[in-house]
Amino acid sequence: MAKDDAVYRVTFINQDKVIEVFVKHVYQSDIWGFIQLEGFIFGQRSELLVDPGEEKVKQLFNEVKSSFIPTQAILRIDEVERSGVAKLSEAKGNVTPFPSVPSPRRD
Repeated sequence: MAKDDAVYRVTFINQDKVIEVFVKHVYQSDIWGFIQLEGFIFGQRSELLVDPGEEKVKQLFNEVKSSFIPTQAILRIDEVERSGVAKLSEAKGNVTPFPSVPSPRRD
């Protein structure tokens, strides 16, 4: 598979929800501490069955050209053979964002 044909599955946390999307490009952003996602891939609308979870993700990223996700919100990035179904689910169990480091005290 050529790098131009690469597909990435990115799983991250946003407001107590776990979101899984498929994108064509994943970059370290110029904005420090963020990962940049571009080229969102969703299922074809010609399908007879509609997945409500994927529809919510489609609405969330409707007309988004580029999205900047905080690095500590990223759970996993995988390069996959082909895109799948985007998912939106409740964060439960041991899924928690990486804790932020408190600022040093200045006395």
